[in-house]
Amino acid sequence: MDLVRLEAELENTRRDLANVRNETQSWGSGYEALQDLFAAHANVAGVHVDDNTAMRVSAVYACVRVIAGAIGSLPFQVYRSTENHRERFNQHPLYRVIHTEPNPQLSAVVFWETVVMHILLAGNHFSLIARNRGGQPLGLTPLKPSRVEVDERGGRLIYFVYFDDGNWAAFDQDDILHVPGVGWDGRRGLSVIRSVGQNSIGTALAADEYSGKFFANDSTPRGYIRFPDGKKLTDDQAQVIRDYWFEKHQGISNKHLPAFIPDGGEFKEIEMSAEDSQLIETRKFQVKDIARIFGVPPHMIGDTEASSSWGTGIEQQSIGFVQYTLKPHLTRIEQEVNRKLFRSDEYFAEFNVSGLMRGDIKGRNEAYKIALGGNQQVGYMTVNEVRALENLPPIDGGDELYKPATGGRPSAQQADESDQG
Repeated sequence: MDLVRLEAELENTRRDLANVRNETQSWGSGYEALQDLFAAHANVAGVHVDDNTAMRVSAVYACVRVIAGAIGSLPFQVYRSTENHRERFNQHPLYRVIHTEPNPQLSAVVFWETVVMHILLAGNHFSLIARNRGGQPLGLTPLKPSRVEVDERGGRLIYFVYFDDGNWAAFDQDDILHVPGVGWDGRRGLSVIRSVGQNSIGTALAADEYSGKFFANDSTPRGYIRFPDGKKLTDDQAQVIRDYWFEKHQGISNKHLPAFIPDGGEFKEIEMSAEDSQLIETRKFQVKDIARIFGVPPHMIGDTEASSSWGTGIEQQSIGFVQYTLKPHLTRIEQEVNRKLFRSDEYFAEFNVSGLMRGDIKGRNEAYKIALGGNQQVGYMTVNEVRALENLPPIDGGDELYKPATGGRPSAQQADESDQG
């Protein structure tokens, strides 16, 4: 690659962007930042929805917490490929970076939770790859997705990063760990919040706000004060009575105070329950709709009313969650880590999901029995491999595969050979 030409193009791009973004670097960049600034995310509920407001919806928070927490808690292991199999290799220099501490400020679980949250809410995750002079990765620093723009120069992706202090810099694609979600071109993933989640999350926010006001007024949304026929009030008198009523009788703390209306007035309540306004049903539907958007079984965020097509039991649904929801995210992360950090056919990284895929203890024991060579079959797991899956220490003599003893009744072939002899 012509480095001189690339540096010249980068310098021209820097000057062009500087002229446009001097006034916007403090709050973000691009069209999405303008939308955030002017609350221009349109939805049918008329409520502004962005990453921060979306997390105020309990269903959104629960979905993000479940997915990010599950992935963040998985062991991210380094393996070495050998001629016939692969083996775990904890001595690799990158093991500490991806498994323990990506940088001195963050533990691995916090870092990978942040990665997944960015993918789920913003549609993209970007991390700056720190390297030594030899080009070997030393650590990962997460970046705010709204502060990163992607462009192409000379057949390479260039990432323009705007920092909190107002400075910015351009980085080659080899220096940015970029994990996009579902998108159109692979350069940027679609934000769930700004695409499919606008109406569902906006409606949930509106329902939350309405229900809060509804019950803050003691579930009595409307009513009127009636006076005897012939009694006419001036506008000032009506306003005084109305203000008095709001002050003394609205709100939960005033619900037991005796009502007093002068001149024979009478309060008439307009009956309307929460069920009549379909508030509860709306809130229930939004929980299911948001769970569907994020691919989370409703029972995992507290909704146990509806059955799931992933299986009839909680165990089958949880395994389906790993296969159909977590695995796509895990694969995206693994492939980006392997191609940007390892770049080797010998070493690679992979999340260990065996703990999430295990069934109950009875099912595991039945599977282990077969794996160890039950019913006089050749075993394909050793005792120590099974003990490792159960977080138990190895034992002496536990590294041998079981092979059934030869003997007993001869096979038909053996009988024929004996007769011929």
